[in-house]
Amino acid sequence: MNLIDQIFIAAGLLLLLSVVLSKALSRTGIPALLIFLGIGMLAGSDGVGKIQFENYEFAKNLGIFALVFILYSGGLDTKLAEIRPVLRGGLLLSTLGVLISTSLVGAFAHWVFGLSWLEGLVLGAIISSTDAAAVFSVLRSRGVSLRGRVKPLLEFESGSNDPMAVFLTIGLLAMLERSESSWVSFIFMFFQQMSLGFLIGFLIGKLAAKVINALHLEYEGLYPALSISIVILSYGITQGLGGNGFLAVYLAGLILGNERFIHKRNLLRFHDGLAWIMQISMFLVLGLLVFPKDLASLTGWGLGLSCFLIFVARPASVHLSLIGASFSWREKAMVSWVGLRGAVPIILATYPLLAGLPHSNLVFNLVFFVVCISVLLQATSIPAIARLLKVDAPLQPVNRYTLEYKPEIDVKGDLTEIIVSARDSAVGKTLIDLKLPAGVLIVLIHRADDVIVPRGSTIIEPGDKLLVFADELRTDETKRLLA
Repeated sequence: MNLIDQIFIAAGLLLLLSVVLSKALSRTGIPALLIFLGIGMLAGSDGVGKIQFENYEFAKNLGIFALVFILYSGGLDTKLAEIRPVLRGGLLLSTLGVLISTSLVGAFAHWVFGLSWLEGLVLGAIISSTDAAAVFSVLRSRGVSLRGRVKPLLEFESGSNDPMAVFLTIGLLAMLERSESSWVSFIFMFFQQMSLGFLIGFLIGKLAAKVINALHLEYEGLYPALSISIVILSYGITQGLGGNGFLAVYLAGLILGNERFIHKRNLLRFHDGLAWIMQISMFLVLGLLVFPKDLASLTGWGLGLSCFLIFVARPASVHLSLIGASFSWREKAMVSWVGLRGAVPIILATYPLLAGLPHSNLVFNLVFFVVCISVLLQATSIPAIARLLKVDAPLQPVNRYTLEYKPEIDVKGDLTEIIVSARDSAVGKTLIDLKLPAGVLIVLIHRADDVIVPRGSTIIEPGDKLLVFADELRTDETKRLLA
């Protein structure tokens, strides 16, 4: 058996094991991230698999490639209507909050670990980004959601703070490598990267919807290929022009996801699956890079840094960033607690290693330790903390309809699910009594475990989930009429 065959078998087995274990352990509350990392560590040179892997350059490039598609998928799934009320707070958390966290961790690392100020700030920047996907995977496994504006705030923050963390890490590393770099050039680079990333991402997102609708591709399978090209071009063009490619990719996905285009549902599902493949691959490779025996000697330092980040730096960054915002102390406390660290910090930790900077191995191992502690301590306690702070809410199940609708360009309508509560005026009325606006059609009613094809005499009951076909304006009008 040649090397290529062995690589295929090993990759297939690791991927299969990751999927199976994530399903088997989902009810325990252990995030999938930790499962994938653990499998990678077990397969590594210190584990049972004995796979020798120390290619940090490959891990970094894979991480960048994976993160691009993960951010794009996150942008596609984000609804502007949901994040609009928390837009100001989310932007402050993803910029000012990241700066505060970076500064506090940098000071801690300088005074406690003896790192230089710049080295400490690099460490702070690396672990400044959060991972909401891990949070919501835990909540889903426990049947819990977050009420009010906490959930959209966390989703928006996690998608928008990665570009800031990447910028700070690269910028501070450049100052470490080149002593002639100044804070003035650092600030100029910040405005250049963010402005170009915002502009290019916005334009590509708007243009992508028009291109998808205008091409009329003969084969449906070509639309995912077209969408992938949009992702790669968004990142490549922005980086080539000196902008922040991660910001451009996330914003392009966000803008496109809130536009109307053909095969939208299929493309959303495709990118969701692709993002999962990227996450699993990235976590497995990052797990292979870690040597557990090296982590054991850093237990004291790792616990100290983790506790400082969780109990001091994160709460300070949240409360200072949200001063004047209309969030209750309970909501701020919940946002502080669920600032989980994910794969992005581990990817960024490879940058100092590749730059050959002093203490780079220490930084990488500390970051890995912090991520594991963050996931183990915070993720597993999220449902209990949410109940304690009274910000928990029942998780609404996602209904899977066998009905598939593929809108054409000139059809101004889409399928939307509307949930009828016990207080709504529609309860007890027949469909014909509702006097729905012209052009509105109730296609199906999901009631308990049944799916009903409605007629004019069908009576609306509390908890009914109505699958409504209408354009955006009439959908909003129907929601107001039912309520």
